[in-house]
Amino acid sequence: MPYLSQTALKNLKLYAYKAVDESLVSRYVLAPYWNWFITLWPRTVAPNTITLLGLAIVVLNLITLLIYDPLYYTNKDGPYGPPQWIYFTWALGLFMYQSFDAVDGKQARRTGMAGPLGQLFDHGCDALNTTLEVVLACRALNLGRSWWTVASQIATLANFYLTTWEEHHTGILYLGPFSGPVEGILMIVFIYVISGIFGPSFWDQRFLTFTHLRNIPQVVDIVPDIGLNEAFMVFAASGLAFNIVSSYGNVYKAMRATGRSTLKPLVLLLPFVVSTVLQVLWLLHPSFYHSNIIHSPLFLPVMCAWGLQFAHHVGRMILSHVTKTPFPWWDSMWIWSTIGVLDAHLPNLLHRSPIIQSTPRRTAIFVYLTLIISFIAHARFCTFVIKDITEYLGMACFTVRRKDAEGIWRDTRDIQQNGSSKHL
Repeated sequence: MPYLSQTALKNLKLYAYKAVDESLVSRYVLAPYWNWFITLWPRTVAPNTITLLGLAIVVLNLITLLIYDPLYYTNKDGPYGPPQWIYFTWALGLFMYQSFDAVDGKQARRTGMAGPLGQLFDHGCDALNTTLEVVLACRALNLGRSWWTVASQIATLANFYLTTWEEHHTGILYLGPFSGPVEGILMIVFIYVISGIFGPSFWDQRFLTFTHLRNIPQVVDIVPDIGLNEAFMVFAASGLAFNIVSSYGNVYKAMRATGRSTLKPLVLLLPFVVSTVLQVLWLLHPSFYHSNIIHSPLFLPVMCAWGLQFAHHVGRMILSHVTKTPFPWWDSMWIWSTIGVLDAHLPNLLHRSPIIQSTPRRTAIFVYLTLIISFIAHARFCTFVIKDITEYLGMACFTVRRKDAEGIWRDTRDIQQNGSSKHL
């Protein structure tokens, strides 16, 4: 059975990608580079292949982390960690991911393959990369297993969700003067380079000491002397606050212009709140200061499972946008997460020990099972959606091919505008 209804598939042809990029860095610095970089790609390479290759580079970065620091320690917690040169590879990998992500749309227009499938695939890879970069960046910042890393995950995912939520209501992808895909990525590249030069312990320096503001009594009285890594988290929180106001401002204008409710869109933020609360409650077992997951090797697989579940829900949001179908309120993974939360907190709820997570070994089994199920659920979603869309639109996903008027797969360059083959 098709995953998408016929109505949803027909609405694909009504979709038109619209974007506004207000970044000066993107316009005057990176755009000339991107225009040159796209010329290196032959027209025989599909745009989605470029997108996937970019994500593969980031996955390779994660693999190097798992090789050198599988327990996700920081320099403060363990004697071993990634060699400093690894951070330079992470910087290069993320910059190349940004480059690939920037030119896949250009390649789609060059090959005549622009459409909703590319939008879905591009955003889907971006959603996965979001969590991967949180894991890598927090290791480079020497935060590791900590609530700061959890806070970074929440803030980063919230930014991505807000952008998707905003596009769902306005029909336009807004990238402000300081956006995650441009300035945010370059900032993380900078973090990797600094960690490569000085080591992750560099970020443990006190903010007031590093900036020499400790000598100013007026500043010391109002500014806490936190670490540079923690100061970066505070800066990121400020950016999140700005994006919340900016995103709602754009949605508010769009709703007013069409005479619709300006408050109803806020309700669609609840799915992210629900999923985040469930994850945090699970991590709070048995307490904030003694989390069984955060302070164990299970922290990394939990973060990855969280990222897969987020990518799955955001993917469904994007799909509802391009197919003009109802917003996905419900996510079946909430059931699994709720079971984990209730079981972990049975001592507080019913004054009895957990049933599933009764021992460290059983907890580990449950966590890795969560990771596997999250991966399968998202992989199933991606496979079925790609299959339905490619069959309906007659467009391949990873090759530069389309179906001609007779339903035969051919190179896009061999098909005329009326759908007939140039060789006939």
